[in-house]
Amino acid sequence: MKTIAALQAVVTATPFDGEPSDAELDAIETEMPAILADVDLLDAQIMTIDRTPTELDHQRIRRARRRVLAARRELANRSADVSLSGGAA
Repeated sequence: MKTIAALQAVVTATPFDGEPSDAELDAIETEMPAILADVDLLDAQIMTIDRTPTELDHQRIRRARRRVLAARRELANRSADVSLSGGAA
């Protein structure tokens, strides 16, 4: 019987040290506002799972959805700006 670790060495070209690379950390930092907005939306939705949502709950969910859309729009615009600025002059 072969262990998973023995198979992983064959599949993975470079050894994995368990830590994210600098590029991965930069990507996470760039996406953090969108991630936090998604977490806020999930929190608002989870609070209403076991009860009938009140008007305040509906408002909280709407605000959270707007924050998610704004954060994703900002992230998409930032990505578009980077790709446009890298073109030939």
